[in-house]
Amino acid sequence: MKNVYLALGSNIEPREEYIKKALQALNAHQQIAIIKKSSVYKTAPVGYTDQANFLNMVIEVETSLLPLDLLEVCQSIEKQLGRRREIRFGPRTIDLDILIYNQENRKTERLTLPHPRMYERAFVLIPLDEIAPGLVIPAENGKHAADYIERLPESDIKGVRRWTEKGSAEE
Repeated sequence: MKNVYLALGSNIEPREEYIKKALQALNAHQQIAIIKKSSVYKTAPVGYTDQANFLNMVIEVETSLLPLDLLEVCQSIEKQLGRRREIRFGPRTIDLDILIYNQENRKTERLTLPHPRMYERAFVLIPLDEIAPGLVIPAENGKHAADYIERLPESDIKGVRRWTEKGSAEE
């Protein structure tokens, strides 16, 4: 079994439902087992900013799937949940990104591991650090998520707040 970290995000209502359904679909797959889940965080959009805030989280899974097969499963779940790729970084029902796959480094036309933009995204690094604070990020000279969080602008970090089940962000 391979150890993998996935990021989940949604900013089209009902956001919580899309995240729950994605988690259920991943957990229902015979070759995927969810090991840990971060808290859910409310975050401002990045890139294309004329859209609603996101709910984001990171999960740790074990899988026997190869990286491209796991990518296919993630994209299939996105499609099942109505994901449309019309605007780069635009609104989405669900986004499933492979962050780290078994400490591998790989770059193909379809998949780069570890995820190439994870180092600059507080909404990925904060939940990743929550569930795997000692995780060494591959190809990064022994650095952890916390090392990258320290380098982010304070405004990025403040823009990532825990989401409660009651539907509000903790201050």
